[in-house]
Amino acid sequence: MKIVILGSGVIGVTTAYFLAKAGHEVEVVDRQLEAGLETSFANAGQISPGYSSPWAGPGIPLKAVKWLLMKHGPLVIRPKADPAMWRWLLQMLRNCTAARYAINKARMVPIAEYSRDCLRALRAETGIEYENRSLGTLQLFRTQQQLDGIGKDIEVLKQFGVEYQVLDRAGCQSVEPALSRAQAPIAGGLRLPQDETGNCRIFTQKLAAMAERLGVNFTYGVAVKEIVAEGGAVTGVRTSAGLITADAYVVALGSYSPLLLRSLGIRIPVYPVKGYSLSVPISDAGGAPVSTVMDETYKVAITRLGDSIRVGGTAEVAGYDLTLRQSRRATLEHSLSGLFPFGGDPAAGSFWCGLRPMTPDGPPIIGPAPVRKLYLNTGHGTLGWTMACGSGRALADLLSGRKSEIDLSPLSVTRFA
Repeated sequence: MKIVILGSGVIGVTTAYFLAKAGHEVEVVDRQLEAGLETSFANAGQISPGYSSPWAGPGIPLKAVKWLLMKHGPLVIRPKADPAMWRWLLQMLRNCTAARYAINKARMVPIAEYSRDCLRALRAETGIEYENRSLGTLQLFRTQQQLDGIGKDIEVLKQFGVEYQVLDRAGCQSVEPALSRAQAPIAGGLRLPQDETGNCRIFTQKLAAMAERLGVNFTYGVAVKEIVAEGGAVTGVRTSAGLITADAYVVALGSYSPLLLRSLGIRIPVYPVKGYSLSVPISDAGGAPVSTVMDETYKVAITRLGDSIRVGGTAEVAGYDLTLRQSRRATLEHSLSGLFPFGGDPAAGSFWCGLRPMTPDGPPIIGPAPVRKLYLNTGHGTLGWTMACGSGRALADLLSGRKSEIDLSPLSVTRFA
């Protein structure tokens, strides 16, 4: 079967790879000149199944008000005359209950855990390297109140058999020795030892090269204009290079997926939430993190990637605005300087932003669209890197007529009907 994939980020490339492994003829179309140049380019570098939680949860509305008033708050909302923004925000608020949080997290953890297993199998089979480390994630709490509030998360981790450790200050310093030189207060942490780190862009580009060797055709520098449908089924994709036809089509365009689907009358509640990152050269290896530290106060991830420290985070709801705002850089620098003041000079870091494709409830959208021959693999939010291999493998199984190793029905677009 010939399958066209729209998008060459980590989601599109993993889907292409697993489809090619299954024996399909695959073409990937992207406006960029190579794979992994948008949201996959400089993300936080985490592969964190245990940290797979919806943003919408009990207490979030009150926390959001506090965050909006903080100098280095993790949340910024820039109001726009965009009905999609306000619909998405209202839908997210409706998911901020204990019951919905439990349901949504229970949908996210299985695909994230499965994805980590698929990544490990892929790594064992191909030997792919991408500045990867398998040394866990430490969610760090600056206050005792934060540490005391992890009960519900631990219940879910226990439910799914996710290994975890609750650490005091000394325990945090034992797994991340550079924290002994931190200038910020440390009350304790929640460590997920099975989590991993890696450079998403390097992974995406190396896997794209492997997919090419399996016969995948990557068509770069071509803009996708419209999905053409007739009689309730997709008949082709109109691009800047002409019409492309296939037996099936996969939309893996991240935040841009809903814009393309509107002409078909398909409305998916995926909205861009801008995240920023700072890549700082390591000047003192002993002062840098060993793996990933999640600064709970500022919702910032500090990750060691090769010879640099990747500092990623913040959530800016501002539509498709890609402006690099220095106030957001200051937040990343503030978090890094408080926890790892000697690892590297923040002023020497390269500053970047990308648009995370967020659903209002948290889980991604994977599976058939309401139009025949069309499939969706989008809406992974901050967890695209974490969920990529599992999402690609499961969708490839679906398109190949095989029973998937994971149930995709909870991730279907029909949950928003």
